[in-house]
Amino acid sequence: MNGIVIADSGPIFSLALIDKLELLDSLFDDILIPPAVWNEISADETKPFYDRVCDYFKDRVKPITGFNELTFIMDYGESESVILYKEIEADFLLIDDRKARSIAENLGVKCIGTIGLLSVAKDKGFIDALRPIFEDFLRHQRYYSINLLNAILLRKNEDSLSYKA
Repeated sequence: MNGIVIADSGPIFSLALIDKLELLDSLFDDILIPPAVWNEISADETKPFYDRVCDYFKDRVKPITGFNELTFIMDYGESESVILYKEIEADFLLIDDRKARSIAENLGVKCIGTIGLLSVAKDKGFIDALRPIFEDFLRHQRYYSINLLNAILLRKNEDSLSYKA
């Protein structure tokens, strides 16, 4: 993939949960976050991956320089992420929230989500299998569509998941 990616907090938490933050370094030349995302990921010291996330991102925070006019249509972290993407002319925005992603794409932002990133990582040989990762997401209530997860697994020749409520 290469290039610069701006990351929102949702994918950061998902990647930290499965201990795969290093995939960002494998796939991109630079990874940045705006201050609002830093505030979101560093707010809860009780998270089991708090230290790992803070250590990884502490030197990757880049403030936006313009006015954040998007706070009325998306949350603060997402809106600052879109603005930072535009300001530095990044290559990708790593974001999972469907509404925010749709707004970003309508603004000309090239988005990728956690599942898409993991799919690329598997194609490049950085991870062996997606199914155990997807099972972890479901077990830890990371909210991804089971239909999406199974569609990706089918494309990657892996066994589908069965959902137990």
